[in-house]
Amino acid sequence: MTRVLYGLASRWRIIIYRAAGMHIRGHVLLRAIEWPRRPRCITLEAGAMLDRGVVLLATCDAARIEIGRNVYLNRHTMIDASELVTVGDEAMIGPFCYVTDHDHTISAEASAADGPLISKPTHLGARCWLGAHVSVLKGVTIGAGSVVGAGSVVTKSLPAGVIGVGNPARVLRGITS
Repeated sequence: MTRVLYGLASRWRIIIYRAAGMHIRGHVLLRAIEWPRRPRCITLEAGAMLDRGVVLLATCDAARIEIGRNVYLNRHTMIDASELVTVGDEAMIGPFCYVTDHDHTISAEASAADGPLISKPTHLGARCWLGAHVSVLKGVTIGAGSVVGAGSVVTKSLPAGVIGVGNPARVLRGITS
């Protein structure tokens, strides 16, 4: 019975989110997520599953958040875009992760909130996996099939098929078949 109720609630949310302008392609599973503004800047592909507390924040009209097919976003993950954040097909993002494509300017004369944002697209490749509490910063590309260990801060791109860990994240080793 609980599963039926979750399914009905998800379908109801999909209707509401589509009516608000979110691009939802196919069946997705949506728990109680947040999109504080600009739902028309968000695209969810078929099979995506977004758990409770996920926040999809498009900070300006030009921003885009694109979530691929069969992606899983765990609880309390935040994707914050001012330009472009993409998550490749079949990626998994653990709880309490933060993915962004921008930064604030820093000046001695003004506060960080007063300056313009510095943006560079951020891309998470297909089948990548971010452990819990991972932060991915602007301009980073994480290659297909890579794994990022829990608590890591990714400040530079990681190639495909590697395990990255640490703060800042570095390649620990390749993934063997």
